[in-house]
Amino acid sequence: MAVTKRQLASAVLTTPHIAEREVLAGFLLDEAAVFAPNPFASTKAGAAHQLWYGRAIEFQALLVASAGLPCLLRALKALPVVEPLRQEIVRSPGHVLYLYHRGDGCRVVGAVLHGKPRQALPVLRKRAGRPRRSIATCQLDLFALGFGCGHPTR
Repeated sequence: MAVTKRQLASAVLTTPHIAEREVLAGFLLDEAAVFAPNPFASTKAGAAHQLWYGRAIEFQALLVASAGLPCLLRALKALPVVEPLRQEIVRSPGHVLYLYHRGDGCRVVGAVLHGKPRQALPVLRKRAGRPRRSIATCQLDLFALGFGCGHPTR
């Protein structure tokens, strides 16, 4: 069963170890981004780690902006090298996203979004969602009330 961009975006948003998950999910939901042909969709964690470790060096040397790369490298390094993974490739006219998951589209290992050298990452509009409740600006000070650390107040 093929996974959709919406499913991948949801999975990315629920993956806590991906620091830039909002950027990656936003790209996946962009209408200009489409799945690209991927003749080598099945891979192993060790092969993916070796590939992206090398690309990280290239990206730094060639001034390629990316999102998600450090998190992907950490996640791949933590997996056994023989762990089977599935790679999804999503492209827009100027950028490409590589996403690795465990074959179901739900358990995302990590993803990388990048463009060409000296090209900025896309600026994506904020997702429309439920309005967030405002957080109260004042906080109850338990120390001022005499409840701090179990010590009697003086």
